[in-house]
Amino acid sequence: TSWGGSRSTVMGPSLPTPTRTAARRGEDDYMEALARLHLTVTRAYKVNTDINFEVFIHKVDGLSDDHKIETQRDIHQRANDDLADAGLEKIHLSFYLTSIYDHSIFEAFSKVVQKLIPQLPTLENLLNIFISNSGIEKAFLFDVVSKIYIATDSTPVDMQTYELCCDMIDVVIDISCIYGLKEDGAGTPYDKESTAIIKLNNTTVLYLKEVTKFLALVCFVREESFERKGLIDYNFHCFRKAIHEVFEVRLKVAKSRKVQNQLQKKTGAASNGTPRVLL
Repeated sequence: TSWGGSRSTVMGPSLPTPTRTAARRGEDDYMEALARLHLTVTRAYKVNTDINFEVFIHKVDGLSDDHKIETQRDIHQRANDDLADAGLEKIHLSFYLTSIYDHSIFEAFSKVVQKLIPQLPTLENLLNIFISNSGIEKAFLFDVVSKIYIATDSTPVDMQTYELCCDMIDVVIDISCIYGLKEDGAGTPYDKESTAIIKLNNTTVLYLKEVTKFLALVCFVREESFERKGLIDYNFHCFRKAIHEVFEVRLKVAKSRKVQNQLQKKTGAASNGTPRVLL
């Protein structure tokens, strides 16, 4: 649901009549969006009390930074007040400012997806170990297709840094589609041999390496640190091996649960807890 653009049309009372009409219409849309949010949240909560609610405040590109923060604070306050009036104070809403004209929508989806990954603390710890032993400034573990980062190290995320990483993935895929495929078009533009190095004009190097057929590691490295590329590559090899082990454990757990569920369907439990065969 969009709020930012509508909210920005609300001006002072001295505006001409047509503008005041547009402002009132924008305010009505704003309140209608809040009402729909409240209705959606309350209905979903009745179905599943463990659900997480993530709210995207879209079309904020036309607002100043101060107005963005003010709008988010106002929406957060009104939404929580509505939930409190309904006796649903336990519900937690997370809000994100998004726009299609920058990478804020990708960053918002990244934070949402990370909440759904049970291995996130392990991935973050592996990234912290990797960058501390390799002299790397910042590292992201990207889903190549969506450009959502499923994990990063514990240092703060800068939007410009994240956008550069997304742009690098686009460049790598575009060039690979032109020069990385066979003459008959066979192969994939992203495989286990995929790697890229881009030197920026501020003594920083962007370094991309394939982790799995879906994931890529994109790092920010200082030029003086990148001179020890052999050390970085060795540490990366250890990092990639650890990532594969993490997801292998996940697959084994999922397979074990599937087998257990199949056994539970074939057998029942008597009142004393002993299994019985269903006829």
